[in-house]
Amino acid sequence: MFTDLLNQYDWATVSRLIDTATATDVERALSRTARTLTDFAALISPAARPYLDVMARQSQQLTQQRFGKTMQLYAPLYLSNECQNICTYCAFSLDNKIRRRTLTDDEILREADALKAMGYDHVLLVTGEANQTVGVPYIKNAIRLLRDRFAHISMEVQPLDQPAYAELIAEGLHTVLVYQETYNRDSYQLHHPKGKKASYRYRIETPDRLGQAGIYKIGLGALLGLSDWRTDSFFTALHLDYLERTYWKTRYSLSFPRLRPIDVLGASGVQSRDFGQCMTDRELVQLICAYRLFKPDVELSLSTRESPRFRDHVIRLGITSLSAGSKTNPGGYVVEPQSLEQFEISDERTPAEIAAVIRRAGYEPVWKDWDPTLMTLCR
Repeated sequence: MFTDLLNQYDWATVSRLIDTATATDVERALSRTARTLTDFAALISPAARPYLDVMARQSQQLTQQRFGKTMQLYAPLYLSNECQNICTYCAFSLDNKIRRRTLTDDEILREADALKAMGYDHVLLVTGEANQTVGVPYIKNAIRLLRDRFAHISMEVQPLDQPAYAELIAEGLHTVLVYQETYNRDSYQLHHPKGKKASYRYRIETPDRLGQAGIYKIGLGALLGLSDWRTDSFFTALHLDYLERTYWKTRYSLSFPRLRPIDVLGASGVQSRDFGQCMTDRELVQLICAYRLFKPDVELSLSTRESPRFRDHVIRLGITSLSAGSKTNPGGYVVEPQSLEQFEISDERTPAEIAAVIRRAGYEPVWKDWDPTLMTLCR
């Protein structure tokens, strides 16, 4: 399990490794074709700031070599905002007294039809973490409803046991996104005081259970802003490196979710809670390029959390997947557009508008992942 490797590392020691990296360390990392975790630490360090243009050029070149001039598009389909966890940064948190909503079969199909009308053939199913309401039977039913409508089904729900993942894979599940939120144990406990999610170890071993179940693709990421973003990113890279070596038949993707404002229902009504800026845009570009230089074949995804201007400028720098037209509330496309969102999005452009931006940049928008028949042949 990854925890055996993780226990060999100390947060403070890793932070010092990053903070004390020198220009020589950065230049050494940039000169290599195969890079180590120590090289990655140098590339995300403050010492790498003056080398951002070089990193961007190398990242662009590597991305085009591995993925061509394509950009995959996807959209989330929020099935429920029911949740039994308390998470300080999430509008679905149990202690936020919002009206809870779980889509019926008919409502799921109506939302799916709306996404299909936009051109999507790849859907990401999202729920809060409420096993009694949206557990394995509910998710299995949703996959059965949608598997003939979409070529690729991903999900981001509560962590499950290995047999449950195997059961869902048999129904047509292709990809699971499971973000550790933060690898800092103290910060993790601070931000997850109640619910099953409070178990740091159960969550961090979820990708192991997915790999053992034979999932096609695993998505990783840290929620940027809960702890030092550089140190969290190092541990994400450590986790990715371990998984690639251990479950080598599985593909991997990384996401870069920065904390966004959420709506909180209080005595005086709905109020917005803003977490401020955890990292600059230049630092996020640095992180994207560093991951590409460290792992040339990993998919890098950017959501509508980011601004239109930022997303337009990073298309060429290493990102391979974008969400577009996203709604982060159950029923947000057609069933109940006014229900409270999980977090505020920043890029509100339609999928057609995003596709036009991609084409103007000289890239081709792709509306689905690999076809299931190709996935069968490649495994």
